[in-house]
Amino acid sequence: MKRLIAEAAAYLAGKVLETPVEYSRALSERAGVPVWLKLEHLQRTGSFKLRGAWFRLSKLSASECERGVMTCSAGNHGKAVAYAARELNVRAVVCVPSSVDAVKLAGMRALGAEVRVSSFAGYDDTEEWAREQAEQEALPFLSAFDDPYIMAGNGGTLAAEVARQLTGAVHFLLPVGGGGLAAGFVSYMDRGIIGCQLQASPALELSLRKGSAVTRLPAVETIAGGLEGGIGRGPFEIMKSHVEQVALISEDELKDAMRFFVAEHQYLIEPSAAVTIAALLTGKAGALRGPVCAVTSGRNVSINTLRSVM
Repeated sequence: MKRLIAEAAAYLAGKVLETPVEYSRALSERAGVPVWLKLEHLQRTGSFKLRGAWFRLSKLSASECERGVMTCSAGNHGKAVAYAARELNVRAVVCVPSSVDAVKLAGMRALGAEVRVSSFAGYDDTEEWAREQAEQEALPFLSAFDDPYIMAGNGGTLAAEVARQLTGAVHFLLPVGGGGLAAGFVSYMDRGIIGCQLQASPALELSLRKGSAVTRLPAVETIAGGLEGGIGRGPFEIMKSHVEQVALISEDELKDAMRFFVAEHQYLIEPSAAVTIAALLTGKAGALRGPVCAVTSGRNVSINTLRSVM
């Protein structure tokens, strides 16, 4: 995987931003150790997903480029695919749950993607529906997380940046939904990993208990659509031996973390990104032995969600 990460980093150089790290005095005081923030919410398209989407689309064959691609997304992956597809002149069809955040939906359409809204509120049911459509229309289906190119681009290149920027970090707090970010990160940095996820949809926690990937979960109502649903088999196989701690975060704790981040850092992040901040604020990140890097993964959030949080 490290060779693939190096290839992804070379391809993405100049296309995506090397996002900064920032010291957090307020979180350091709470955690009792130095806390640094990897501000990936400042990435183009508003999330880390552009890294994997652009690298994955670069691997399409000529015939696949002619036909276009189909994918499923809670929002950020779809926006990233739309952006990269526009740059590469490839047709992109994005299937989204009915619960998709309005600003993410608008962003995908503004970038030229054909967006199909499913009748399902949950990600897992929507992905099954999207895969059926892709088969019927003979379009290649791009997984948002269970794909080595996606993992290498998303988490792998992010970890490579963190390794250069923060040589002394001991713990790494990562949001976990389908697992593509965390699996790629672990492939480069296989120590001190703390997976942060939604308490109501704890696919990683359940998978670790079971010993195999829990790929489907019942849909739950949440403001953090990027954390809802099952985990990918491929990502879990990579992650399972390297996760030191799982922090399960509630809806109220996500909202508290969003408000804290605005108050202390004057950054607006989306609920799924606030999960790492919540893990530190609540102490659910566990016993921290040294400097911490917490990834803030995205900023795409609608006005209505903001009103409900703020």
